[in-house]
Amino acid sequence: MTTTFFLVRHAAHDRVGSVLCGRMPGVTLGALGQAQAQGLAGRFADESVAHIRTSPLERAVETAEPIALRIGLSLEICDDIAEIDFGAWSGTSFEALAQDPRWASWNNARSTSRPPYGETMLEAQTRIVGAMERLRGRYPGRSVVLVSHSDVIKAALLYHLGMPIDAYARFEVEPASISTLVVGEWGSKVLRLNEVVAA
Repeated sequence: MTTTFFLVRHAAHDRVGSVLCGRMPGVTLGALGQAQAQGLAGRFADESVAHIRTSPLERAVETAEPIALRIGLSLEICDDIAEIDFGAWSGTSFEALAQDPRWASWNNARSTSRPPYGETMLEAQTRIVGAMERLRGRYPGRSVVLVSHSDVIKAALLYHLGMPIDAYARFEVEPASISTLVVGEWGSKVLRLNEVVAA
């Protein structure tokens, strides 16, 4: 018996690509992101989904709400699928981060690096994989939507692909994308990666 997981990255906000938002509050979807969220809701309209959870951050909740409304389920907040805690880097522009040698170390060796006062990507992987295992036990033979963040989704996919955390840059997880995998006692299989839904 397997459980299907739809790992959804939140839709676009106005700081994507310019600021490492991390867990900073007040980051909400822009006009494009709102349209993408509606597109995601349409994508799931014909799916048989048993449960939907979201990261507590605003941009994820705003992405998940239209999906939950469309499929007729209540939305559950889940801290275990929240964004990586980037600590002191949260809210810093990527331009400024490029001047910080610790940023280069983080991106070159995620398996052994930690953001200042933050968490490692391996710790984030432990969070999301643990959440998925608990949900697998609760929803055998059914489907679950998890609305999360790029690096956290990558961490889950790397685990299920049997790849090291340092391989995180080998594939993309774009805003408003869906990555689909099935997980069972026998192991797991990725069915679709980075399925981008049109706004």
